[in-house]
Parts: sequence; structure tokens; C-alpha cells
Amino acid sequence: MEEKIYTIPLLRAKMAPRTKRAKKAVRLVKEFLAKHTKAEVIKIDKSVNEAIWARGLRKVPSKIRVKAVKIEDEIWAYTPEAEVKIEKEKEKKEKLPPEETKEEKEEVKEVEEEVKEEQPEEIKEEKKETEEETKEEVEEVKEIEGEKKEELTEETKEKQPEEEIKEEVEVEKENENIEEAKVEEGEELKEEKEEK
Repeated sequence: MEEKIYTIPLLRAKMAPRTKRAKKAVRLVKEFLAKHTKAEVIKIDKSVNEAIWARGLRKVPSKIRVKAVKIEDEIWAYTPEAEVKIEKEKEKKEKLPPEETKEEKEEVKEVEEEVKEEQPEEIKEEKKETEEETKEEVEEVKEIEGEKKEELTEETKEKQPEEEIKEEVEVEKENENIEEAKVEEGEELKEEKEEK
């Protein structure tokens, strides 16, 4: 972890419109640190942001002192008074519980694998049972449907001659009714002509 203190001029931020000066100052801090530390990832701490915004959006300081701290691949910008925060972060990292040992991890993996192996066998057995039951049900349904179809075909064969005879009789009756209606109409027309 490398630390270095920079004094960053913010006069160019005062040349920006009044409502954009604080934003411009933050951008200038990032650009300055990117140029001087040759880092791509730059993060600004809350303390620096508060120092820039201390007098509001329009009245930014003309310069600011910043402590640049390199943590891993990132550059963090702090005010020099914010050292306590960095030390607290270090303490938190040191207080973290140690990671599980490799042996414990291997044991956990073995137990998980055993559980996974047991489950598929039980599932396979259940699937086989359900498949057999469904096959039996399907066969029963097919047998019942086959019997019904046979009964229906026998009934239709018996009914067909009777139905054909009935239909022929009905057609003959209709033809007779039509002829009678024509005869009646013809007689009515003759009567009307005679009356005229």
C-alpha cells in the first residue's frame, strides 16, 4: 500500500458555470490523480467530496490537499485527516475469520456428493414404478375402447338397413306431398281464372 499527498489546484473549476463548479472540481481531482498516479480506477472518499462541497455548489476551494492511497489496483483519494478510516479498514480485514481449511472443504464436498448419489437411485426407482402403472392404465383404456368400437360397429350394421328403408319411405312421402301440393295449386289457379 503506497501513500502520497498531493495539492490539487481547482482554479479551472471556478471558470465553469456556477451551478457546475463542484462537479467540475470532483472531475479535476480524478483527472489529476489519473495523470500523476497512472492508474485507471480512481475512487474518491467521502471526506474529499465533503471538503469540495463544504461551502456549497458555487464556492469550491481554489486548491485541496489529497492523500492518494494505492489499494490493490485502485487509487483511493482521502483528505490527510482521514487516516483513521484507512487504519480502521485494515483492522476490519485483519479481524475477519480465517477461511475454512482445505480438509474441511473436501469433507463437505464428499458429503454433498454422497447425498446426490443416493437421491437419483430413489428417483429412478419411483420413475420406473410410475411408468409401469401408466402403461397398465393405458392398456386398460385401449381394451375398453376396442370393446366399445366393436359394439358400435355391430349396432350400426344392424341399424343401417332399417334406417335406409325408413329414409326411402320418408323420401317417397315427401314426393307425394309435393305432387299433391302442385295439383292443389293448379286447381286453385284454374278456379281463379274461371272466376275472372
